Formats: sequence, C-alpha cells, structure tokens
Amino acid sequence: MTPGSFAAWMISQETRALLTRLDRIKSFALQETMVPAAALSVEAQSAIERYLVSRRRELRTHVQRFLEWLEGPQGQRASPAEVQKRFVLLRLRFNVVLGQFDIFSEALCQRSETDNGVWLAGLDVVSQDALALPGYLQAPPVVCYLARGPGAAIRRARTRLPGGGENPVAIIRVPRERMIGSGIASSLFHEVGHQGAALLDLVPSLRRAIREVRRGVSEERAWHSWERWISEIVADFWSVARVGITSTQGLMAVVSLPRAFVFRRNEHDPHPMPWIRVLLSSAMGQALFPHGQWARVSGLWEEFYPLDGLNAGVRAELAVLRETIPALVELLVSHRPAALRGRTLPEALDIRSRQPARLTALYPEFRTRRARLQSARPSLVFAVLGQARADGTLTPEEEGEALASLLKYWALRSTVDASEICASVARTRAPAVLSARPPLLPQRSTLLN
Repeated sequence: MTPGSFAAWMISQETRALLTRLDRIKSFALQETMVPAAALSVEAQSAIERYLVSRRRELRTHVQRFLEWLEGPQGQRASPAEVQKRFVLLRLRFNVVLGQFDIFSEALCQRSETDNGVWLAGLDVVSQDALALPGYLQAPPVVCYLARGPGAAIRRARTRLPGGGENPVAIIRVPRERMIGSGIASSLFHEVGHQGAALLDLVPSLRRAIREVRRGVSEERAWHSWERWISEIVADFWSVARVGITSTQGLMAVVSLPRAFVFRRNEHDPHPMPWIRVLLSSAMGQALFPHGQWARVSGLWEEFYPLDGLNAGVRAELAVLRETIPALVELLVSHRPAALRGRTLPEALDIRSRQPARLTALYPEFRTRRARLQSARPSLVFAVLGQARADGTLTPEEEGEALASLLKYWALRSTVDASEICASVARTRAPAVLSARPPLLPQRSTLLN
C-alpha cells in the first residue's frame, strides 16, 4: 500500500467513524427522563430540535461530500497533507455541532432533577410572561437552567451561536443561590430585559439619545459612562418596570460584595459600578412608581457602603454620576423608540398595574383567594409577593413556600394547556374517538392545596 493510499484509507475510516458518532446524537425527546411538567414548552422543544436536526443534516452532507471527494480521482491524487487538512476542518465542524448540542443539553439535563426540573419549567413560564409585549415584539421561547455564582446571564435568541447558526431560543442561566424567593425575579427579569431590548432595538436608540445630551455639557464624562453602560441599565429598567421594589432589593442582594468591589470601576465592564447601580435602580423605581420606599432603600444602601475613606477622585466621579441620574432617568422614561411607534417604554410595559399601593392592596386578596392568585400573570404575582416582603407582611418562609407551589402550578398548567391544544387538534381529525375524553386539568383552586 502506497503512502497516499494508506493515508486516504485511514482518513476514510476516521470519517466513517464520525458518521457513526453523529448517528448517536439523538433527539432530546428520546433521551431526557423529565416528568412532563418539567419539559420545555412545545415551541422551545420544536425550535431546538429543528435547529439541531438541520445542523446534523448539514454536517452529514459535508461528511458524505468529503468521502466522495476522497474516493474520487481528485482525492486519490491528493497528498496526505491535503487529505489531512480537509479532514481536520471537517472534524472541527463535527465538534461545533457537538458543542451546540451541549449548550442545549446543559439546560435540559436539570429538568430530570426532583423539584428543580418542574420549578425551572415554571420559571420558563414566568420569563415568557415578563417578555410578553403584544403588538410590539414577537417573543421567542425561553429556557431557564441553574448555575453556580450570584449573577444570571442570557444567551439571547436570534444571536449567533459558537461555530455559526442562529440561536432558536433564549437561554437564561439562573443563579442557584436565588432559588426560591421573589428576589429571583430581579435577576431573571433583568436577563429578560436584555432580550426585550434587543428585539426592540432599544440600546442603539438610547445611545443616540444620550449622544445628543452629551454634546457640550460639563458632565460629558458621566454621560460617556451612561452610554457605555446603557445595555445593562435598560435591562435593569425592564426589571424594575415589571416587579418594582422586588427588582431593586434583589439587585442589592446580588451586588452586596466586599467594599472594594462595590466601588471598583472597570473600563471593560458593561455594568455600572455596584454602588451607583443600586442608586440608579432606586431612582428608576421612584420615577415609575412614586413612593417613600425608594428613599428608604437607597438610604440603607448608603449606610451599608458609606463614602468615607474613598479617595478624592472616586468621590468626585460618583458625585457627578449621581448628579446626572435624574436626567438619565427622565431620558429613559420619556424615550420613544421607533419600535414602540410613538409610545414610551413605561407605557408599553403598562406600569399602572405595578404601582406599590395596588400591589399592597392585592396581597390580602391573593392570600385568601387561591384562584385569584393562580389566574394572575406570573410577573404580577412576583411583584405582589415582593412588595409584601418589602412591606413586612410576608415572611421569607411563607414566600418560599408560596413560590415553590406556584412554580409547580404554572409548569403544570402550561403542560396541560399544551396537551389540551394538541388534543383539540386531534379531536378535529378524529372526533368520534376523542370526544368522550375527560378534562385534563383539575380545578385550579385544588392544585396548590
């Protein structure tokens, strides 16, 4: 056997081995052991499976074309180095497909965990509700999973995945240490805000507005910082608009760090420094939901982290940033991006239902009427319970128990609703067979008992 033919034979064997391993990448529906209530939404499952099938089909086509080339006259004449070069590129494609499979697998494997799997499905429902903005954006499916660390993160839908291809779903990494309490809404809705801002093209629009303000003002350096941080600021704004004081108190918990980190400025960090970020969150809350609670929270934050001991340069920078917070908040509240067709973001998010007095008034009703609690929007429920925590009328123990039950309920309701839709489609095709089936969903007032 000549060196060239031996190289072609060996590479051919390795390429065929790639195909056998590719065949072992099965649909998630064939390998995950989650209970139905822990499963992804039908839309998310369908989007992920379609994407992965298309990527596997594309890879198989490349593999088969390579084998045809290898066995053809060009491949037979090619040097071993050329054959190896082409095979290495093909194997890189294979590893990209595996890597993308693992991105979704990491999120899905936790759905088999007792309690956690169903709670994550409930968080999917909560996130979908927080993102919903009918008439202004078409929300993609959302998938949540747990990870270590204090902060959340998102891999946005319709962005490029590693190795190429467009992500079909929004994947939100939830900090395990936030499970379960109303504070999780702060992190979760912040990440939802990133997705919403991208779909509405808010960041470029706000940056243009900030540049208009920056021109010729004495606080230009401060406005330069706001412009650089605006992607994180608008995500915080979305979170505050959805759950009010729950968002700011949750943020305080996340950024309660050693003093050096709270005042540290990092030119490469898109987040505002923690000290100023909490004050900005309180200012946004005061503008959206006027109430004395915001002054109490910001005052407490300053007591936690007094400016004593900071050098003069840092104190001067913080002072200028603080002076410009009202103008920045006014810009956020009054901005009318093209995607909202003349409306402001607070108007589109309909903040009227999240005013503190209304949230406080709803809590006794939610506490005594389980059906009313279950029928409310999940994001509103988080806002009500978070407000009750801030008012001191709900204990952490009661809150944790209530939210654990509600997450299970929302997951179950979503699963049963999807089953009912599928069943109704089947009934139209075979009414005689399916018309006698009993309802799938028990009375909602019994699910949390």
